[in-house]
Amino acid sequence: MLNEEKLKSFTLKSYAKDIVKVNDHIYFFIGYGHSNAIAIIAHHSVILVDTLDSDVRSKILLEDLKKITDKPVKTIIFTHGHPDHRGGAATFKDTVEEIIAFDSMKMPPKYFDRIAPFLNERGEKQFGIPLSDEEAISQGIGIREGRAVNEGTYQFLKPTTLYHEDKIERDIDGIHLELVRAPGECDDELFVYLPDDKVMCVGDNYVGCFPNLYAIRGTPYRDVTVWIETLKRMLTYDTEYFLPGHGPLLQTQAKIKKVIGNYKDAIESILFQTLDCMRQGMTLDETVQAVHLEDKYQSLEYLEEYYGTVEWSVKSIYNGYVGWFDGNVNQLMPVSLNVYNKTLLELIGEDKLIEKVKNLMQKEEYQLALQLLELVDDYKDLKKECLLNRAKQMTSANARHYFICAAKEL
Repeated sequence: MLNEEKLKSFTLKSYAKDIVKVNDHIYFFIGYGHSNAIAIIAHHSVILVDTLDSDVRSKILLEDLKKITDKPVKTIIFTHGHPDHRGGAATFKDTVEEIIAFDSMKMPPKYFDRIAPFLNERGEKQFGIPLSDEEAISQGIGIREGRAVNEGTYQFLKPTTLYHEDKIERDIDGIHLELVRAPGECDDELFVYLPDDKVMCVGDNYVGCFPNLYAIRGTPYRDVTVWIETLKRMLTYDTEYFLPGHGPLLQTQAKIKKVIGNYKDAIESILFQTLDCMRQGMTLDETVQAVHLEDKYQSLEYLEEYYGTVEWSVKSIYNGYVGWFDGNVNQLMPVSLNVYNKTLLELIGEDKLIEKVKNLMQKEEYQLALQLLELVDDYKDLKKECLLNRAKQMTSANARHYFICAAKEL
């Protein structure tokens, strides 16, 4: 099975539209948007955890919620600040009285806004926003966002209650909730725990496949040690229903402990393998080649690389600890890549290079072919063919999107 077929199969299986009745007053909405939402029916109102990714989709959610209860949505809790979890909030503006969130543990670097166009362009490529449904398939951790398929836009509402604490306990309309700070994918992340129901709403720290320990759209270092500690904290709770912000729910304490335990251990293994390679003085390239998901995790679908990848994680950890210089003195003050490529091409000869590229393409070694094509300015048709075929080799939706977007730019 081609990796693009694996991605299609995973998407169809994991993100089918459904309302899962967790118990008599908690409902889990999956497949209504790129992200999930959870409705908690209280005495006189509804508490909504996250609001999907667009106004059109949250209106559909509201219509279906009204078939379950006539109580209004008066409280919204954001698990974190990503727009795909907040984009449908304005749908509830006529009834909502409180919108709860946690503040960020740390601010982005100063003047981050100066590179907004650069980051936005990369984000569009990562998520495959300009691509067709056939090209994009999914966004790895959910169906495509509404803004990508003409199903609405982001329509935000600002939080009215912003907590700075690590843990808050609230009683909202007869429902007891614990709001617990849970940094990982985001610095403002929280999880919601309902002790009376043994239900946990967890946001993006578990997404049903290998996580984005680094996002190729461009992010400051996501501290993997903090993410691991959050997963450990989650495992200390008596939880029977584990409701993620993306992907299917996990049910029964035994399954939750096994899956989240493996998830945590796999991430920790990648971290420690990377650090061990660095301790031995290995370069970044050598480290990337040496670090792998352990064999015992290879067959676990919830650790398949449909979203993030081990390779990107290793690169991020390496740079997060020591920055861009990996100790290889040739990389300390190198000549420009343009000068290096021209010199190499003079040695090889263009005809010989293209002959080798075509030979590699016949053997489906598209990545090496692409890297050799960096030495020449022309041959856009060959480059495009390599990029599109390389995209088909990806299970990661993010990687797939980036390759296809690059091909379409030629």
